[in-house]
Amino acid sequence: MTIDMELVKKLREQTGISILECKKALEETAGDIEKANEILRKKGFEKAKSKSSRTTNQGAVGAYIHNNNRVGVMLELGCETDFVAKNGEFLQLLKDIAMQIAAMNPRYISEKDIPSDILEKEKEIYREQMKDSGKPAQIVEKIVEGKLSKFYTDTCLLHQPFFKDDKITIDKLIAEKIYKTGENIVVKRFVRYLMGEEN
Repeated sequence: MTIDMELVKKLREQTGISILECKKALEETAGDIEKANEILRKKGFEKAKSKSSRTTNQGAVGAYIHNNNRVGVMLELGCETDFVAKNGEFLQLLKDIAMQIAAMNPRYISEKDIPSDILEKEKEIYREQMKDSGKPAQIVEKIVEGKLSKFYTDTCLLHQPFFKDDKITIDKLIAEKIYKTGENIVVKRFVRYLMGEEN
C-alpha cells in the first residue's frame, strides 16, 4: 500500500518521531493515523524499558513558579548526554513535569519510593474498610490491590495522568521522549513548595 506523504508528515508533526518510523507505522495500520500513533507510543514504551538501566549523569535542574506565586517546584531531570540536556524538547519536558508537580502534588516519584511502613498502613486501612463486607479473603486482597493502584495514581508522579493529555501517564510521556532522543531519561528528585506549608 502506498502511503500519502502528507499523512506521514502529519503523524511526524503529532509525534516528533522520524519520517521513516511514521511511514512504517502507517503502512502497518493501512493508513489509520490514530492506530499508527498508538503503535509508535507502544514502541516508545518498549524502547524506554530497554534503556532504563543506562546511566544518566547529565541533565538539568529546572524551577517552576505558579503565576499566583504561592506554589513553586524544583526538579532534577537526568539524561545520558549534555547534547540532549540542552535540547529544547528535553527542557520542555522538564518544564511540563515541574508544572505537573505544582498542579497535582505527588509525594513520590514512583511506588518504589513509598516507605514500606506507609504502604502497609494504607493496606491495613483498606482491609479494615472491607472487614465487615463478608467477602472471601482473596477477593478482599484484589480490592486492596485496586485501591493501592488508585493510591499510586494520587501520590506517585510517574503514575499520574499528564495534565495536558490525560490519556497518557507521566511515565509514558517520558517513555515517548526516550524513544525520540534515544537516551534514558529519569526524574531524579523534586521538591514542591506551597506558601505557608511547613515541611
